[in-house]
Amino acid sequence: MLAIGAMPTPLCEGMTRREWLRAGGLSTLGLTLPELLRQRAAAAPIAPRARSCIVVFLFGAPAHQDIWDLKPSAPSEMRGEFDPIATSVPGIIVGEHVPRIAAQAHHLALVRSVTHPDNTHTVAMHYMLTGVRHARPNTNPQNHPGDFPTFGAVMQKLCASGGLPSGISLNAPANQVSANNHIFPGFFAGFLGSTYDPLFVPQDPSRADFRPFPTAEGEDGARLRQRRPLLAEIERQQQALSRLGDVRNLEAHYARAFDLVTAPTARRAFDLSAESRALRDRYGWSAFGQGCLLARRLVEAGVPLVTLNWARDDAFWDTHANNFSLLKNSLLPPFDQGFATLLDDLHQRGMLDETLVVCLGEFGRTPRINGNAGRDHWAACNTVVFAGGGIGGGQVYGTSDRLAAYPSTLPVTPEDIAATIYHALGIDLHTELRDPVGRPMPLCTGNPLMGLFG
Repeated sequence: MLAIGAMPTPLCEGMTRREWLRAGGLSTLGLTLPELLRQRAAAAPIAPRARSCIVVFLFGAPAHQDIWDLKPSAPSEMRGEFDPIATSVPGIIVGEHVPRIAAQAHHLALVRSVTHPDNTHTVAMHYMLTGVRHARPNTNPQNHPGDFPTFGAVMQKLCASGGLPSGISLNAPANQVSANNHIFPGFFAGFLGSTYDPLFVPQDPSRADFRPFPTAEGEDGARLRQRRPLLAEIERQQQALSRLGDVRNLEAHYARAFDLVTAPTARRAFDLSAESRALRDRYGWSAFGQGCLLARRLVEAGVPLVTLNWARDDAFWDTHANNFSLLKNSLLPPFDQGFATLLDDLHQRGMLDETLVVCLGEFGRTPRINGNAGRDHWAACNTVVFAGGGIGGGQVYGTSDRLAAYPSTLPVTPEDIAATIYHALGIDLHTELRDPVGRPMPLCTGNPLMGLFG
């Protein structure tokens, strides 16, 4: 793992009105609405146009029925405390505590029918961040070199981005290590080898001392320059061991780290002080808010895939107790501010059409509220949010049942989420990756949600 600056610590499927009006009668002809959508997508495929992707990962798994998929008519023990509010799109509602995001709904596609079988954080993270189910789904595994690579690692392998890595992971690795030093799967390069790990930036970008690279001048710069000859000497002494894969990986890590921290392009991209105080205020002075701004700067600098993790702290989304208080007072305010500003900023800069934004957690949360005013793990139904990158805004894809417990139409799997991301980025879904012994591994087995594009 390469880490810089480590620290201790309503229906809108692109259909015409005429097609929609006809859809209700199609079943008598043997053609259902989903089949119509699939045939339209196959007949007129839309070319991918995203240059970059920002994956917003809400560590801990937010309660979809309190944010994205409210059920105001459900029984009180399931409905919860929050009221729905209107959005910028007539007919689409969201939770009352994301008003800024509600105003950006014309950019959003809410996929309300995501489902998978894994209720454990670790394997669910791996599934949602790779599109491949973990090999040991009924366990609580640690990161393993045989895991399937995360999205950022795949981009490191397949795409060159100039002076910056092709995959960067922000607010990390704090979210990858639990109190018991349990290193979670799903964030790393797995069988591709650690050389392809995303660049992890663990520092909090909201802090005044945020500085992921040593300064070019002064003591830091002098020390860095002195290390270059030392690296050359180490490499010379290791020539006899050059056939060993671990040594080659280590050398690659050293070279990549040195080139990165001395590259002006990287320094400029990470320099948040170049932004106006007014814009930084708009994003909000939280790790997430400033992380959203940094993610925008990185894709602007040409990074193909940035994962913005919700920093693991005392207020993360695993709300087994006090769900409504935590959402209202701790979690949703910075999320609403940062995410809405990211969408608006990308749009105002003309970048949203070429930047895919995907917001997800590892699963949803239980329809029934428990005795601690919380919601527990629930993988059977969840909402994933897409925006930009050719996605048609102001739409809902798929529906859940009356309790937001199970998909009722157009079920979507993590494989399909991954296929949609790769398709939007122009990655051939038939690509094969190779494990260390040369065995071919399919990149993706899902189907892209072509109905989202338009």
